[in-house]
Amino acid sequence: MVEHQRPMKASEQPRVLCLSSYEKGQAFMRECAAQGCRVVLLTVEKLRGADWPREILEDFVTMPEGLSLEQVTNTVTYLARSKRFDRIVALDEFDMETVAHLREHMGIPGMGRTLTSHFRDKLTMRQEAHKAGALVPEFARVLVHEELREWMERVPAPWLLKPRSEASAIGIRKMHKAEEVWRTLEELGDRQSFYLLERFVPGDIFHVDSVVSEGAVVFSSVSGYGKPPMQVMHEGGVFTTRLLPRGSGAARSLVEINARLMPALGMVRGVTHAEFIQDRDGLYYFLEAAARVGGAFIADVVEAATGVNLWREWARIEVANLREQMYRAPEPRGLYAGSVLCLARTADPDTAMFTAPEIVLRLKKRHHAGLIVRSADPERVRALLEEYAERFAREYLATAPVPTKPTA
Repeated sequence: MVEHQRPMKASEQPRVLCLSSYEKGQAFMRECAAQGCRVVLLTVEKLRGADWPREILEDFVTMPEGLSLEQVTNTVTYLARSKRFDRIVALDEFDMETVAHLREHMGIPGMGRTLTSHFRDKLTMRQEAHKAGALVPEFARVLVHEELREWMERVPAPWLLKPRSEASAIGIRKMHKAEEVWRTLEELGDRQSFYLLERFVPGDIFHVDSVVSEGAVVFSSVSGYGKPPMQVMHEGGVFTTRLLPRGSGAARSLVEINARLMPALGMVRGVTHAEFIQDRDGLYYFLEAAARVGGAFIADVVEAATGVNLWREWARIEVANLREQMYRAPEPRGLYAGSVLCLARTADPDTAMFTAPEIVLRLKKRHHAGLIVRSADPERVRALLEEYAERFAREYLATAPVPTKPTA
């Protein structure tokens, strides 16, 4: 952590620089402005016309895609000649490492490069989680070939070859034989060390979305996916997720595991999205954690159920720390919600045929169909999602090649 910049006086109007290569984080920026901050957004040129909250921005700056780290650094430090930035925030996961570098380069408080790797590098986060006592599927770095050969002889297939710094299930490949692994590594060439190999653990996948303040998890929401995200991405299908009954054994266990693990990974303040898998013996294994708001409209599902907007709370935490004030987590409401989402054959699919009173949001995204439902009864949410997933598959579902890089 870089903490040597002079403390912010309460009377000053702090300035927050937000970086994003994707269109997201509007609620974060609006809340920063509502808290009295000046907000500057730096994004890529292709998003100049996106739906940004321009009415609250002090400045809006674009840059070409594909700039080197040095070029981005030059852009930001040029802006800093006339604007004193008190915080720099990455709104998207793929900007986190750039922002960590900028904080260290400019002497601005926040998560630096080493700590950021705990939430970006799948190898590092597994090593840290294992040290913290969490169960982690057996894994191996792709580096020393003899070490890797011994690992494959010891750990039964199938295995997953995972990019160390991608998000979601992008780039993951399932391997059944050592020959497949060696052939793929040969194809990767000099890029092979940017991967890890992990034992495939079949089971149900859950995610815990948290708010962390001064090293303690002060809010968490536990949800379960329908089909595993990797299966949806690689085989196609309808994505669903829903909050678990709060008194269930799974919810209680995952709240406890997450509350221990996020501080152990080094999270001081902000939001996290962590994923876990329950194997056939009922054990919970850590899969990955990100220091960001979850994608796929997960934040909207959490807000529909609890009233807690993760983007806004993240902004409130940042500003409270800036002003050396105590952050107070909101009191969540006890409803349940879930979402159903799929890639659609048409650009703007019509979901008007779905009329249940529990529908609270119809998702708007090109070539996607999606709904969020809410109820006081978790079983009603589950039943609606199961019904709607089948109907979405018939009415809307399209397939596309597995992306090699993020699309949103």
